Amino acid sequence: MTFNIETERLILRELRPTDLNGMFELDSNPEVHKYLGNKPVKTIEESQKILDSVFKQYKERGIGRFAAIEKHTGNFIGWSGIRLNTEYNMNGHTTYYDVGYRFIPKYWGKGYATESGKASVNYAFNVLKLPELYATTHLENEASHRALLKIGLKYIEDFYFEEEQLNLRWYKIESP
Repeated sequence: MTFNIETERLILRELRPTDLNGMFELDSNPEVHKYLGNKPVKTIEESQKILDSVFKQYKERGIGRFAAIEKHTGNFIGWSGIRLNTEYNMNGHTTYYDVGYRFIPKYWGKGYATESGKASVNYAFNVLKLPELYATTHLENEASHRALLKIGLKYIEDFYFEEEQLNLRWYKIESP
């Protein structure tokens, strides 16, 4: 699977094996995992398993998270994009598409979540022709809450995600 989405400041493309070090920098950072159950990866091998999982999603589902590349530096800054969830029950949903993002902390506060999220929603509705998308964020993650609202998702409700023992917010957006 290859694709390339350009926004004003970002390139969103498929994740590649060369993104391994960036993925490790992202997912080994405790700040990044503050609202994700506080389980940062500890080894590069764990990051490789995450990448392999995304590659499998590309092959089996035709979609998975996108690498986010800052245009003016060429730096890997994290990931964004669409994923088809089928692994677990999330707020009563067992098969659904979601939009999400995760960035290395030095790239926080720059509007990249909103920018990449809007491009991802546009891709979902105009290319994939999906009828709806969902998203979740931790109840205490106000920055992500604001970003999801700016992307156009509507807050639906709070819920408890038993599998990870997290209090989350549930969002939805429907195709125009």
